Amino acid sequence: MTQREPAAPMEAGSRICLSACIGLSFPAMSDKREPTPILEVRDLHKSYGKVKAVDGISFSVREGSCFGILGPNGAGKTTAIEVIETIHEPDSGEILYRGDHVARSFKENIGIQFQDTSLQEFLTVRETLELFSKLYPRPRPMEEIVAACSLEEFIDRDNRKLSGGQRQRMLLGIALVNNPDLLFLDEPTTGLDPHARRNFWRLVQGIKAQGKTVILTTHYMDEAEFLCDYIIIMDHGRIIEQGRPRELLLKHFGEAIIRVPEAAIPSASSFSCPFESEDGFVAFRCADTDATLRELVANRVELGGILVERRNLDDLFLKLTGSGLD
Repeated sequence: MTQREPAAPMEAGSRICLSACIGLSFPAMSDKREPTPILEVRDLHKSYGKVKAVDGISFSVREGSCFGILGPNGAGKTTAIEVIETIHEPDSGEILYRGDHVARSFKENIGIQFQDTSLQEFLTVRETLELFSKLYPRPRPMEEIVAACSLEEFIDRDNRKLSGGQRQRMLLGIALVNNPDLLFLDEPTTGLDPHARRNFWRLVQGIKAQGKTVILTTHYMDEAEFLCDYIIIMDHGRIIEQGRPRELLLKHFGEAIIRVPEAAIPSASSFSCPFESEDGFVAFRCADTDATLRELVANRVELGGILVERRNLDDLFLKLTGSGLD
């Protein structure tokens, strides 16, 4: 079993010479600009007395993405969301929707699923959706909402007689009645059992596939890793880290470890990433887990019994804040 040296990168001059010698031409680099974010927040501040609930946060959200806002209790994420939703006025800062400062019409383009919502009693799910639909000039067709949120089996049930997961699906439907481009979900799966949470994730993925943009606050790190394209982590009113979940884990923890039983590795195998023997296993330390697994398969390594150890967002949060996500 040998360890290969990675190939040295080709010098720029060599590439130019090579292209000239073989008669290839390459197109000039285009000045391609990034599209305008659907939402942009600039230096946002909000205080209550001496408490700085939101202390100068800035970020932008790409259209069609799921953007996660994480933080412990008291971090300022709920206050930030409510200011962005225009429920509260900021002390200072800017909020831009599609490049323009938010106006009264902004509320017609967003949907909100709050942590807790009081509903009119003695109504069925259908009647509840119809009630909220009448608040908007161009509501989404009822059949589309029912299909998007999987409400068919209990659409004519009293809204007081729903399970936790069914109620959250109904509340998601309410948030979609105005066919919003931007959807805010504030801890939507809190208190749900694992099966109901997974079902809700599937619904969110389906909504995102329709081109909607989702802004999610959650205390579940597996939920953030599964759904979010980009996250910010807040503490004491400030953003302390931001980026794509996988890139943040790689930045803070570097390599993952893949442990393979020694007996499963042919003696003539050759690998490009570092490895060492540990207690009957060969431990591969790699930055790209998928590439290493492909290399193991190429070397005819039996993958039964392998262990992949990688840090998750819980580990990252503990590292950055010293506290868990309660």
